[in-house]
Amino acid sequence: MSEPIIQIEHLSRSFGAVKAVDDLSLEVPAGIVFGFLGPNGAGKTTTIHLLLGLLEPTQGQAGVLGFDTRTQSDAIHAHCGALLEFAGLYERMSAEDNLDLYGRINLMSASDRQARIKELLTHLDLWDRRKDLVGKWSRGMKQKLAVARTLIHRPPLIFLDEPTAGFDPQAAAALHNDLVSLVEREGVTVFLNTHNLVEAERLCARVGVIRQGKLLTVGSPDELRGSQGASQAEIVGEGFDEQILNLLRSRPEVAQVEMRNGHLLIDLHGESKIGPLVRLIVESGGLVEEIRRGRASLEEVFLTLMEEDKR
Repeated sequence: MSEPIIQIEHLSRSFGAVKAVDDLSLEVPAGIVFGFLGPNGAGKTTTIHLLLGLLEPTQGQAGVLGFDTRTQSDAIHAHCGALLEFAGLYERMSAEDNLDLYGRINLMSASDRQARIKELLTHLDLWDRRKDLVGKWSRGMKQKLAVARTLIHRPPLIFLDEPTAGFDPQAAAALHNDLVSLVEREGVTVFLNTHNLVEAERLCARVGVIRQGKLLTVGSPDELRGSQGASQAEIVGEGFDEQILNLLRSRPEVAQVEMRNGHLLIDLHGESKIGPLVRLIVESGGLVEEIRRGRASLEEVFLTLMEEDKR
């Protein structure tokens, strides 16, 4: 097995009495989108700053592409791309000139810059707009260009910090498609900070969940869904009153039950059978029209982890 592209060992960073990152240990394999999930203020951005060598850790250590974040941050910057809080674009310059500038900063030859700019802008459907001043573009187009900026020098690893924050669903979906395609095309590893669970479920091969600086769990979305040991049933029908809800809550195979939009949502322990519960509902006066089974979503797993960590 190849060495992980990111290796973190007992990494911490404090700001006064606040521990923004608390004893974080994590490995990220190459060639995937790794999602770092957590609510605002969980420590996600601080972690990226530590990995890029922009912050000194209070304790612990980390390696990125084999470089030590404490002593080799220049090498990390040269070999990685990063899209952090600001897009890093010059709005009075054209899209083409923005990318050419970053190509020059990364010491690319003129011919290599020209070919790479055309390749990236064509792939992102921006080539025909390459002469436009960036300040006239929509936010979604600017963010696409910012992603191209991170990739201009062909880095094997890029860091993205909430790249679709504030986007409408259509713009977010468009950028998701571009990211998936670019990862496949470029063979790049992506470390993605997000609190968008739909985004993580769609894009990420592995995810880590962080809260108040502590890593709660790590694994593939399927592994995280399975780790909760529960399957879910949605029962569509009528007459689901409080008596039925209380009867279901008293059953040992039921982890949780709630009403949502007139439907019963039941979380079951393990692979419990739904048949006896349906019989109980019908015998108690409920009318069952449809039953849907499935695993808990990544969003539901995330919310469960947040609640458990508060206890």
